[in-house]
Amino acid sequence: MHTDNYVVNSLELHLFFARIMKEHALFLKAGFTPVNGAFANQAEFYKNEFEKLLFRAVMLSNGIVRPEVLDSGEVVTEFTAMAEQQTEQFTGIGINKEITSRELALNGGWRKYVDGIRMYRQVRQLNQIALKLLDGLIFFKENILKNVSSCEMFTMNYPLLIEHILREAKLYREYIQILEQNGMLAETSMQETECFWNQIMMEHALFIRGLLDPSEETLIQTADTFSKEYEKLLEKCRGTQEQTFDKESLEETVKFRDFKTAGTKGISECKIRSVILPLLADHVLREANHYIRLLKD
Repeated sequence: MHTDNYVVNSLELHLFFARIMKEHALFLKAGFTPVNGAFANQAEFYKNEFEKLLFRAVMLSNGIVRPEVLDSGEVVTEFTAMAEQQTEQFTGIGINKEITSRELALNGGWRKYVDGIRMYRQVRQLNQIALKLLDGLIFFKENILKNVSSCEMFTMNYPLLIEHILREAKLYREYIQILEQNGMLAETSMQETECFWNQIMMEHALFIRGLLDPSEETLIQTADTFSKEYEKLLEKCRGTQEQTFDKESLEETVKFRDFKTAGTKGISECKIRSVILPLLADHVLREANHYIRLLKD
């Protein structure tokens, strides 16, 4: 077991993905109608449980995770605290905002563990909790998708968005399983990673296009252009066996990140008309930041 890699890789994974999962649960809850109160309660359960998981990961991460991860903007951004405050106000769904405060105070580094065995055991327990939660959350998302697809349920979330967040949950679970089997995140296929995240970025552009107010014609056109560019990159990625990242993916994602940054700022300042929750805007920005770091690694 590569203890150092296991601990660092696991904590970095949770810092990014546990927050993504708790926000997925929040977005699902916000999208249910009153008739689906039981589903809203389930979403609240997963939001709370992933908040607990994330809080524990944050408490273990100081001085452990790599500085480049903390500096990437994938864990938290300059907008996250305000986005959480506004989203809680708009939806009435509680958010543990102390987590963001603690994340902003995290320091990166490779300090020696005070008790390596104890740290390893704590992280392994965290991974086991995450796997159990993810099994439940994945089943929950699949059930929602089945009900929506068969017209047995209405939700304000697009069916494609439910498929989208389901894929991300499955990727998170796959990474934890690899860590538990190998003790480290072995080099996954660069082609698979690029194809996965190009599809995620393409769908972000489609969601943004569809959630902007019809009066925001320029932003809608820009989002549409991004969706078409990522569609081309996705087709290119699926048609190659190259094991190096395409620099076009990095260039496009940097541009898209800048667009998302401006959009997140505009939404938080009430300068953009949309039905995009501030936390959703920040959420997709963090995912672009994560992908950029992967492309640069």
